[in-house]
Amino acid sequence: MEQNSRQSGHLQETGLENYCKISEGRRLQFGYTTGSCAAGAARAAAFMLLTGERADYVDLLTPKGIRLHLEVLDIRREREFVSCAIAKDAGDDPDVTDGVRVYARVSRRQEPEIVITGGTGIGIVTKPGLEQPPGAYAINSVPRQMTEQALEQLCREQGYEGGLTVELSVPEGAALAEHTFNPRLGIEGGISILGTTGIVEPMSEAALISSIRLEMNQQVELGRKSLVVTPGNYGQEFLRQSELLSLEEAVKCSNFIGETIDLAVELGVEHLLFVSHIGKFIKVAGGIFQTHSRNADARLEILTANGVLARVPEPLLRKVMEAVTTEEGVRLLEEGGYLEITMKRVMERIQYHLNRRSLGRTLVGAIVFSSEYGRRNHSHGELGRTENAELILEKIYGI
Repeated sequence: MEQNSRQSGHLQETGLENYCKISEGRRLQFGYTTGSCAAGAARAAAFMLLTGERADYVDLLTPKGIRLHLEVLDIRREREFVSCAIAKDAGDDPDVTDGVRVYARVSRRQEPEIVITGGTGIGIVTKPGLEQPPGAYAINSVPRQMTEQALEQLCREQGYEGGLTVELSVPEGAALAEHTFNPRLGIEGGISILGTTGIVEPMSEAALISSIRLEMNQQVELGRKSLVVTPGNYGQEFLRQSELLSLEEAVKCSNFIGETIDLAVELGVEHLLFVSHIGKFIKVAGGIFQTHSRNADARLEILTANGVLARVPEPLLRKVMEAVTTEEGVRLLEEGGYLEITMKRVMERIQYHLNRRSLGRTLVGAIVFSSEYGRRNHSHGELGRTENAELILEKIYGI
């Protein structure tokens, strides 16, 4: 089990060697969450505290059913407590917490209960709408359950009838948190201890959608029923420059346009305004709601089709169709004097598909812009608004 069954310092198997996914021809390795690190470190520290033996490795069964074999680091054994760490391994998932060490300091308590608290580098929740209430450490329920179950089992095995206090910490947590969603969500002073399965699946769509839901739910809990959504960095920059729109309240949805509308309906959002670059949202004019290029890329086809409806001359349509980027297509239409009428058609189609997806339960609109168009015209680059956009702006900002 936790004992010195393997020599420390050698390359060891974690239990994830055979777990991967194939994406765009690449083999992407699974990893494990900060929640698994916390539970593993707590179990190892408790084992050493209760037995007096050293543990260089710890085994942990995750909620996903995968058993991990994790190296125990930075062991400190004192009379009153034992402290140790597990290093996070995000696999091939791009994660700022990859490699961070999650520490658990375990001590005895007289009351027969497991108490889990936070310390240095663990964020504290300051706003409603998150899984943990305001004032609590950002240690989510599944990591708490994993830790409690691991320690309760260990106490039974060792015949220990007292309780244990577990203090989790991440020395680098405060600095790392600045590169996460935590400051936007109202989690201050550190990172969160997360994970619903204990396992990190690289570029998991489910995890991304879950984070969108979390952010939207928090806005709803704060009493906001009219939300601004932007797919990515271009939209964030547009909001930053715009005098009409607030960046603080905007939700980032990546490529999940359709899922974001579905979540808005589910959460009771009354008004939803997308602010997006033309290169992303032109796809919605064709009824495409998952806008990653690997799923669908008909940007120039859709722009050209709407140019046909706007009676753009055929020679210009051919140039638009042969353009390399949507921005180039916009420039060609602008130079030909057909941009405004083409974008009118595009925005009509966007509104049509937004209405179909929301089923009338949430009023959805969009503002579409072009970065290059803005630079050429010394403006924010707005290309068009759907018919619902004005009403939603009025509801959100009173303008």
